[in-house]
Amino acid sequence: MDHIDQLEAEAIYILRETAAQFKKPVLLFSGGKDSTVLIYLSIKAFYPAKSIFPVMHVDTGHNFIEALEFRDQLVERFGLKLIVRKVSDTIINKGLVEPQGKFPSRNALQSHTLLDAIQEFGFDACIGGGRRDEEKARAKERIFSIRENGGGWQPYSQRPELWDLYNGRINEGQNIRVFPISNWSELDVWNYIRREKIELPSLYFSHNRKCIRYNNRLIAVSNYMIAEDTDDIIDTHVRYRTVGDMTCTAAVASTAITIDEVINEIANSPISERGETRMDDNISDAGMEDRKLKGYF
Repeated sequence: MDHIDQLEAEAIYILRETAAQFKKPVLLFSGGKDSTVLIYLSIKAFYPAKSIFPVMHVDTGHNFIEALEFRDQLVERFGLKLIVRKVSDTIINKGLVEPQGKFPSRNALQSHTLLDAIQEFGFDACIGGGRRDEEKARAKERIFSIRENGGGWQPYSQRPELWDLYNGRINEGQNIRVFPISNWSELDVWNYIRREKIELPSLYFSHNRKCIRYNNRLIAVSNYMIAEDTDDIIDTHVRYRTVGDMTCTAAVASTAITIDEVINEIANSPISERGETRMDDNISDAGMEDRKLKGYF
């Protein structure tokens, strides 16, 4: 077995353990490369039967249209059950304050929608595409990451994971987040995509887009942000390393239109994809961890 074979085998084992240990697991889907790889892994894990996991998307309302179209095509192709819950509905139902500012991201508000959906459907495990190399708070996660009553994550309450033993026992009100590709790097994901010929949204490859140059980042011009006369708007070739809200995810200048060209760019980048492109992670040194303490993915 080569390196990618070993990572695939580990992820499939984790998905099967999740199916065995939990009554109502769900696979969280964003339309991005990592959750797309999870879909393909879950199909492999239970082949020739269909994947047993329903797919849930927490829709912020600020998504790239390319990601939404890809989501719908993917679940239809594989006959998966899709659940969509909208942050806009949560804002109304809970009287939440709509974010303000030039780039008003609803990213942090997703936690409310996710926790409501977990309660609505009785999910006891949520499978996500988080990886330890993405961000320092992600690096603290266990593969079976326990969440306390109310959905909060506490680093000090995480259980040891020895060898390939995963403890899914939970008390009433607790929940587990499962991260089958925790040990993968960004390059591992792309090498797997190349090997398995996995289709991705066009966002991940070079395309022409109008962007605002802001704090050394390229932010797509959209109806969700506030453009000003003084903004430096350019029309240029970009691609995305990660997919999130249009208001908090920056593009990178790129001419890479093939997987090999993308892999070459990543191999020569000194910055992780979230470090380079996710503005909400840079609000503070503990931006991601603060959100996770409130129930974030």
